[in-house]
Amino acid sequence: MGYKFSFRPHSQRFTRPVITNHGVWEIRDCIIVHLMDEQGTSGWGEIAPISWFGSETLAAALDFCHQLPTEITEETIFSIPDSLPACQFGFESAREGLGGNPYQCTHLPYSALLPAGAAALNQWQPLWEQGYRTFKWKIGVQAIAQELEIFHHLIHQLPDATQLRLDANGGLSYEDARLWLERCENCPRNIEFMEQPLGVEEFSQMLALSQSYNVAIALDESVSTLKQLESCHRQGWQGIFVIKPGIIGSPSRLREFCHAYQLDLVFSSVFETSVGRQAALQLAAELSPPHRAVGFGINYFWM
Repeated sequence: MGYKFSFRPHSQRFTRPVITNHGVWEIRDCIIVHLMDEQGTSGWGEIAPISWFGSETLAAALDFCHQLPTEITEETIFSIPDSLPACQFGFESAREGLGGNPYQCTHLPYSALLPAGAAALNQWQPLWEQGYRTFKWKIGVQAIAQELEIFHHLIHQLPDATQLRLDANGGLSYEDARLWLERCENCPRNIEFMEQPLGVEEFSQMLALSQSYNVAIALDESVSTLKQLESCHRQGWQGIFVIKPGIIGSPSRLREFCHAYQLDLVFSSVFETSVGRQAALQLAAELSPPHRAVGFGINYFWM
């Protein structure tokens, strides 16, 4: 089957910068993909790379789109190489969009992303009033003593029903990770999990930490692509996997893998537009465990 193909770059500035261990992120760049089938039905997809997280660069994605003809086939879509995971997701999402949207995503519980540092102390309550009960807070951004002090205040402010996720983005040392986990062990609030405490290259140390503490650990940067997800599963990871659909790669291959194994998954945003968000939430509606809130509570970074 053939499709008419077009694309356009898109940029949007965050209303407030996203601050992580990787740095300060102010502008979200992406590519909107459009496919039209022989009946004139349109499908839309989004290519939203995060190169510092493990995907291709925006330039590589643009180069790929520019070299394609204005008419492509299914073979073209399903032969996109693994080195272009965000392109795989964008093109397959556009193709799947030609068939409509059979999944309802409204039932999914959402986790809200708090700003890094002390700003979290002022931000959680408005989000709580909007209905959020799970929050993610970035750590590994400031000095550990400072963050532990903020953490102490935050956990004593949060209501009992709150679940808190701590996301280090691979920015902790092994000793700092142990210190955080020990603090979490004695926490009066429910710490749902610590996300990617160490760097991607420190998988064995994270595996050891996951076996030494009661606090759950989730892999994020370590499983940014489907190939990495498969590798960490083969190496024996029994904890949580954070899936970012926008950069994981092929949605069809992700479905196959997740249906073959019983994985504890958390689906998370890559700050995509509504185009990529809809496709990502469809995957979450299919594959996400009902007890895990999806990490798409990011609207206030755009408003």
